[in-house]
Amino acid sequence: MKKIIITPHAPAPIGPYSQAVMNGNMLYTSGQIAINPETGELVMDSISIETKQVMENLKAVLSAAEMTFENVIKTSIFISDMNEFSTINQVYATYFNPETAPARETVEVANLPKYVNVEISVIAAK
Repeated sequence: MKKIIITPHAPAPIGPYSQAVMNGNMLYTSGQIAINPETGELVMDSISIETKQVMENLKAVLSAAEMTFENVIKTSIFISDMNEFSTINQVYATYFNPETAPARETVEVANLPKYVNVEISVIAAK
């Protein structure tokens, strides 16, 4: 049975989608970008700070579903410049235990919503 997950601690959707959907024991998040949920403003001071905001938004959505990054089984990372990959990866790595890190794909794309530099979504399981 499908359950919509929503939290004020992550950015509100900017279109016709949910922050996340729980189906059985599986959680599917929408892609998160670096919007500060308190101000509604983009946080793009640097790629490190932008990535940290994205990960904090994902953390809030996972928490709303009573999960943590330990529950994540797959991530999808979309970036506007593959040259930023190592910096993004350094921040991303702080959220996962290397021994239980999820599967992942990273794709360079031409544009992202609001012309951000990074967007990340996750699939998690209880």
